[in-house]
Amino acid sequence: MGYIHCCGALHKTRTFRLVPQQGYLICEVDLLTKCPTCGHKVVQLTRITSEGDVVTVRKKNKKAENFFNRIRKNILYEIRHINYTNYGTFYLNYNEYGVIKRCYSNLSNMRLGRDENIDKKSLGVLKLNP
Repeated sequence: MGYIHCCGALHKTRTFRLVPQQGYLICEVDLLTKCPTCGHKVVQLTRITSEGDVVTVRKKNKKAENFFNRIRKNILYEIRHINYTNYGTFYLNYNEYGVIKRCYSNLSNMRLGRDENIDKKSLGVLKLNP
């Protein structure tokens, strides 16, 4: 999945791999069927030369439609990326030493600093020397 910059934002596109032409290592076409902001159809051809230079050709609207129809016969396949958002919810209840975890990042269970504000004389903790 590629991106095309249109109307001040990057928009996700469909990406196709083409047969490499003479003098180019990689040829790809990005197709944005309709920009959500302006409604234009955008086609961008990106080619990489053997020296590492990047050459791009970009067309809009009717010219983009004609350009895509001309290069359609050279398309090898569409590049599809795997969606990793559907991951599992497995949670390991043991730490690296084999001890069961008891704190699930709940800071309200922590006892740090709670005894500082208590009057220790009233609790009988401090014993004065008689």
